[in-house]
Amino acid sequence: MSGRGPTLVLASTSPYRAQMLGRVVADFRSMASHVDETPRDGELPRDTALRLAIGKARAVAADCTDSLVIGSDQVAELDARPLGKPGTAERAFAQLRQSSGRMLSFHTALCVVDTRAGAMTVRSAIDTTRVHFRELGDAEIHRYLELERPFDCAGSFKVEGRGIALFERIESDDPSALVGLPLIALCRLLREAGLAIP
Repeated sequence: MSGRGPTLVLASTSPYRAQMLGRVVADFRSMASHVDETPRDGELPRDTALRLAIGKARAVAADCTDSLVIGSDQVAELDARPLGKPGTAERAFAQLRQSSGRMLSFHTALCVVDTRAGAMTVRSAIDTTRVHFRELGDAEIHRYLELERPFDCAGSFKVEGRGIALFERIESDDPSALVGLPLIALCRLLREAGLAIP
């Protein structure tokens, strides 16, 4: 993007986030942040998401000049406790069974670090989406997991895929946030940094 403005860098190697970012900007690169995502003792899920989004953006920004670095993190919350990525079919089944008939909050935090002018300017935002699950039977949970295998997704579902059938309703100010990158807030932060969007 030389001569046309700052380089855009996504502080993530997530294909989901890259796909989402590609909806609003055409030219960016992705870099892994290597930030420890372990929640701190007593830390609220919302605070974890914001801390990690800022930490990821700042970690990558340390190696980037003349750039806008985008960090994001999402933490699912059930009964004031974080609900992580399941990793296995057994854990995914347990998560969905626990979520059946319940409401989960998904805190999706965003940070844009501007490394122009030799300093780091940090802008951040957070979106909370509330997902209301239907009452789910064991057979339909197993069927869903076999079809979609959402083992790398917080909450054990893909809202952009068949997971939408698991819900009664979703309450959100930004429907893109649940996929992992709140695009409405991102566009605002990028405009504040002087980037023309769209």
